[in-house]
Amino acid sequence: MAASDALPVVDLAPFLTGDEGGIARATEAVREACRTHGFFRAVNHGVPAELLARALELSAAFFALPDEEKVNVRPAAGYNTPLPAGYGQQPAHSTDKNEYLVVFDPELGFNVYPAEPAGFRETVEECHGKLTELGSLIQEILNECMGLPPGFLRVYNDDRAFDIMIARRYFLGPAGEENTDFGFGVYEDAGCVTFIFQDSVGGLEVLKDGHWVPAEPIDGSIIVNIGEVIQVLSNDKLKSATHRVVRKPAHRHSFAFFFNIHGDKWVEPLPEFTDKIGEAPRYRRFLYKEYQQLRVRNKSHPPARPEDVFGITHYAN
Repeated sequence: MAASDALPVVDLAPFLTGDEGGIARATEAVREACRTHGFFRAVNHGVPAELLARALELSAAFFALPDEEKVNVRPAAGYNTPLPAGYGQQPAHSTDKNEYLVVFDPELGFNVYPAEPAGFRETVEECHGKLTELGSLIQEILNECMGLPPGFLRVYNDDRAFDIMIARRYFLGPAGEENTDFGFGVYEDAGCVTFIFQDSVGGLEVLKDGHWVPAEPIDGSIIVNIGEVIQVLSNDKLKSATHRVVRKPAHRHSFAFFFNIHGDKWVEPLPEFTDKIGEAPRYRRFLYKEYQQLRVRNKSHPPARPEDVFGITHYAN
């Protein structure tokens, strides 16, 4: 892999130290990464590396539990989730499956967890809080990158009820045949910003200029990508990149945190990218929760033909 094919790396330390010159350079690095890849690797992001490592270790221990224990992990009583919650499986082969665990905000209600592995709930809750803080920072950086009025995205996306964190274990691939199948299909993310941290197995790849760029695991780093909400708001000036997970001859463990807008928000190209520069909107206005529900249906009831999968192009003008 050529150096130019690697994911861009953005050092976020200046935002934590207040280095104004460094902030300007890091902001430009984010802007360029979102134009060229839609993905970048964040370092010095403020989330402790030992916390990320502990979450991955405890996640692996959780998924190693018997199925009859894992299926009991579900949202706390009385909590009506806006999205799928708790433990679940995605059948892949007759004997293999991907597994996931959806985690929610502590103010809204977390899942009921088993006693083992000890400390799992506390660790995922702490991760959730740290990634929420990081989401707010990245959102402010994107606001500047997009040339929007100060605080615009913060006001637009001021409700964290639709944020979601998912722990995943991907099923095994054939030994020595890493690229013969995929762990979770080929897709784009729907929300505003996604954070991914993964174990040493790797497998995440990003499509750029017609070829796949590996997002190699590096301890303590967090992969950041923009979602389709940002793509629509920017009228395609920034794009949500296609990505996939390649099967490996070992279980892959990862966490994904989706920094989403509330489901009742309307999404459409902003005037800064249409009327104010004399360009036509490339998308019709839509309600976010309706789009999200249709995307969930893609997974629960997969269409027979790939071209029938519901995507953001449904709203294209």
